[in-house]
Order: sequence, then structure tokens, then C-alpha cells
Amino acid sequence: MEISDIIIAGDTQGVEWRLPVFRFKGTKPEAPRTYIQAALHANELPGTALLHFLLEKLRRADADAAILGDITVVPQANPIGSAQSYFGELQGRFDLGSRTNFNRDFPLISLGERDDLLEDFDRYSAVDRLKRQLLHMALGAELVLDLHCDDEGLQYAYIDEAFWPEAADLAAALYMKAVLLSDGASSAFEEAVGHAWKNEAEDRKRTTLPGRLSVTVELRGTRNVYPETARRDADGVWQFLLGRGVVAGSRADLPAFAGKAVPLDNVEMIRAPAAGAVLFHRDIGESVKAGDLLATILTKPGMPDGSVEVRAPQDGLIVTRVSTRFARRRSDLMKIACAEPSSAARKPGTLEA
Repeated sequence: MEISDIIIAGDTQGVEWRLPVFRFKGTKPEAPRTYIQAALHANELPGTALLHFLLEKLRRADADAAILGDITVVPQANPIGSAQSYFGELQGRFDLGSRTNFNRDFPLISLGERDDLLEDFDRYSAVDRLKRQLLHMALGAELVLDLHCDDEGLQYAYIDEAFWPEAADLAAALYMKAVLLSDGASSAFEEAVGHAWKNEAEDRKRTTLPGRLSVTVELRGTRNVYPETARRDADGVWQFLLGRGVVAGSRADLPAFAGKAVPLDNVEMIRAPAAGAVLFHRDIGESVKAGDLLATILTKPGMPDGSVEVRAPQDGLIVTRVSTRFARRRSDLMKIACAEPSSAARKPGTLEA
């Protein structure tokens, strides 16, 4: 195992950021190379906990010569976001300087342009240099896992349709309840990786990518950071690596993925019709029917007409819910995975900012 720090110079004098990287050299050149990172949104820490325990397994495997394919692990992928505290609260999703989501605006390039990411580096801001370093490392692999979490959520993933259903092995290994099949139309990290692979050949764009995977894994909610769940999640990733031939060892007999797999167009984004205190009537993991009461918004507490009901537009599974109990008008409340497309207009790309 090799541990090194990537140094990212700050945008002001006397400031620099250190990005710790763990590397394991495989013994079989033909085995898949793997890249795993966590906490790109710096306040989303279930993935960091998972990787802490996964690295224990990888160190033991390395000592036993059981690492078959090269593995790169970045347990805290965003030291810039980790240092952003505003009135005592970690602000890890958006860069406070540029107001940009740390998981957006990754360069959309072809695989052949990978090394260009690190050229003329001084012309870029610290955040852009961080993004370019992360993307450069990921494009050296065939299997890429970007570990995130939601506010309150089930275990689920965003997976480009180009990788499905082959990626059902990861969904099964992590006991996911849902998979949201993305359209690859955003500049988020995992979609930037997929974009480079799809555009590997200059003359045609690939629509399927067998043997490869770039995925955003959502490890439940921000508060689900416990040793028991982190160890279980690490076991799941380990089983995935076993199945893909990245590491050697005996594999558990896992049940097939039995959750919902729906395209993003079939996700109902439930938004608050008005501002007020939120009273949820339904929880994550519950199946709902069209017309079911999901939440009540107290728009004018104490008044006879002081509340507004929010109901399910169609049948589906509640995948996420916000943890805040005050909503602004049109703020997100829930995601519901449904069998039919939503009637609400949706732009290509990600569901949220």
C-alpha cells in the first residue's frame, strides 16, 4: 500500500490543501482497476466511514497478495469543503467562494484528453484543480464509485443507463432499495467519467460500456454514520470487488437486486407549494398511492385556513425526505420512485442543484 498527499495550492497566499490518496498495486494486469472516493460533498460522511473499514480489509488483502487489480481510494475527497464552516455548521455541498456545487462543473472530455486535465494547472482555481485531480485519477480505472448520502434516504444509487443492468451486482451487494437510472446529461463527477468513456472513440459515441461502471452511491442519510452500518457497507463493497475480480477470496451468496430501478423521468420531486413548518405523514421506505397525504405545510399557524396539504401525484416508493422541518416555497420535500413518468417537466441532468 502506498499513501501520498496531493497538494492543492490555495487561491490566497499561505494556504494549501492536502488530499490523502491510498493506492494498492494489483498482481494481475488484466484485472479491473478501481477508484473509490467519498465526501466530495464534504458534509456527507457515511462514505468516509465505509472507506475507513474497507481500507482495513484492503490492507489485509494486500499483505496476503489478494489485490488483483489496482485500487485507488480517497476517503475525504474534498478538503476545501471540509474547512468551510458558516456559523458553526459545515458547508460541504457548495463552494462558498464560487457558489458552485462541488459535484458539478467537472470537465466533459474524451478519455484521450485525460492527461490534459493536469496541464497549465496554475490557470485554474483551487476548486477546479481539485476537480481535475479527482477526475484524472478516476479515468485511470474501469470501476468508479463516488460515495455520497442524501438528507434522509434509503440506500440507493444514480447509475447511467449505459451500465445497467450489469451494475445490479453493486446494488445487490449494498442491499439497495432503489436505483435511479440517469441520462448522463450533467457535469456531476460520475457522469463526467461516463462521458469520457462514451466518447473514447472519436468517430462514435458508445451507448453501452460493458465491464465498466461509474456510479454515485447514496448511503442513506447524513446522520447515518455508525460503526455497524459502515462495516456492513464496507462488506458490501468488498463483495462487489470480489465479484468483479478486483480482489481474491470467497464470495458470499448474495440475493439478486430486488429493489426498484426507474429512470429519472419517473422520479416525482415533491416540492412545497408554500412556505411554512412541515409535518410529514409518510416516511422514507414507504410505498404510497396516488392521492395519499404526504405532508402538511403550516403556512399560517393557528388560522382556520393556515395549512396546505401535499399529496402523492402517483403510486411509488419514497426514496428520500428532507430533514429540515421548515420549507420555503418550491423547496424539495421528497423523491418518490414511480412506475410511470412524472407529468412535471424535467430538464436533462441531475434532479437537484
